[in-house]
Amino acid sequence: MQAFSIGVDLGGTNLRAAAVTPGGERLESVSQPTRLQAGPQAVLDDIAGAAQTLLEGRANGKLLGIGVGSPGPLELPAGILHHPPNLPGFDGLHLREELERRLGRAVSVDSDANLAAYGECLLGAGRTFDSNSLCMLTLGTGVGSGIVLEGRIWHGMQGAAGESGHGPLDPNGPVCPCGAKGCLEMYASATAIVRRAGQLGLGPGADGGNGSAAPLTASGVAHLASSGDKRALQVFDEVGRALGLSLANLINALDLPLYVVGGGAAAAWPLFAPRMFATVREMSYVYRLSMPDDPAVFQPGRTHIAPAQLSDAGLLGAALLPVHAHDPVA
Repeated sequence: MQAFSIGVDLGGTNLRAAAVTPGGERLESVSQPTRLQAGPQAVLDDIAGAAQTLLEGRANGKLLGIGVGSPGPLELPAGILHHPPNLPGFDGLHLREELERRLGRAVSVDSDANLAAYGECLLGAGRTFDSNSLCMLTLGTGVGSGIVLEGRIWHGMQGAAGESGHGPLDPNGPVCPCGAKGCLEMYASATAIVRRAGQLGLGPGADGGNGSAAPLTASGVAHLASSGDKRALQVFDEVGRALGLSLANLINALDLPLYVVGGGAAAAWPLFAPRMFATVREMSYVYRLSMPDDPAVFQPGRTHIAPAQLSDAGLLGAALLPVHAHDPVA
């Protein structure tokens, strides 16, 4: 019997699930839109249904566990959602308990950002840079963050460790959904990129190139920046500065060997990385003491900042969570 685990990535837009081998090979996957408007119970039914579909498709295999990644904040290990800004109406949902009741099996739950960091550590940048400790920022609708220390996710006292996306950079900045002002999320998320582009005069249809009124997107702003549009270039220069400030604080506080930037908006790495690295060098003496000669080349004992290497780190991390969560530290 082939051993496998099931990983589920619950997003505000899409729900994805996959059967994965212990080595990280994806065997089968299913995907569908997240029915947020239908409410929490419908979404729970969809998650359980996706997992059941994968189980039925591998009836002759050996199930090692089920892991689910969800936007937070999450109370862990209970898996209870508390006012998740990207899952309206899900406050107080006992995600783990409800899924275990539907599936009749144990379910491991963690934040999507933690699991993206875990997947990158086990299968992506962690392998490339020979590190089992890292901090990862995920640039999506918001900005998530996860910390892995010596092969284990660091949760903190109540499961809230790694909320770096809500680290304030400017107390006079825009109000964040978390209630604070000037958080990293307000400058470096895909949502923030579109908002700032609009403030600079880039509106609907600007990234279409055909006169259409299609809504402006972060990838569209990146396309404009790559084409030399000065306003779009300014947007990503500001993204780089915000990331640099956040990373400088993280490096000074954590002194880890590896920091990874992932998520959909991280595809614009060439546009924001120069300003990001310049800001980190300026603002972090710890980085200046340990920066590599070439950021893209691994040097033992140096502080590396790198783009994520996996497009589905969160999904793979979710699948591997129940498999490796109790392994001895490597």
